[in-house]
Amino acid sequence: MERERDEVIAVNGLTKRFGAITAVEDISFSVPEGELFGFLGPNGAGKTTTIRMLTGLLTPDAGHISIGGIDVQKDPIGAKMQMGIIPEMSNVYTDLTAKQNVVMAGRFYGMRRKAVEERADQLLEQFELADRKNDRVEGFSKGMKQRCDPAPVRLGRPYLL
Repeated sequence: MERERDEVIAVNGLTKRFGAITAVEDISFSVPEGELFGFLGPNGAGKTTTIRMLTGLLTPDAGHISIGGIDVQKDPIGAKMQMGIIPEMSNVYTDLTAKQNVVMAGRFYGMRRKAVEERADQLLEQFELADRKNDRVEGFSKGMKQRCDPAPVRLGRPYLL
């Protein structure tokens, strides 16, 4: 299945069962590039199960998922490389500074020190943390900690965040 030029996510006939329980039943949707998209619904509606299938953590029982034109079932690593994922619970290290958190993530991505330093400064500026970049995250308010979360994920310039 080929994606349309501007389609970031394409889901067709997605279904997931856990024994006798159907968590997700035959859903289809697409998300165009540049779109902000979210799942809303009551507990048990299948939101988390769908996200886990989109990110390759769960295998669907039926249906097809494409991320950035890559089939998640056929090439899960390739699809994951297209995504930047920010978990619900913060994953910044509070004993490090904001900049150290971003630089460390860049080193995990295999980025060169100079490139990651420059990109870290750009991202911290973008997330309005430049004036606190050398402060330990443990001293940040909850909102400031939350603004730290996307910076390391954006280092690799993912196609989908």
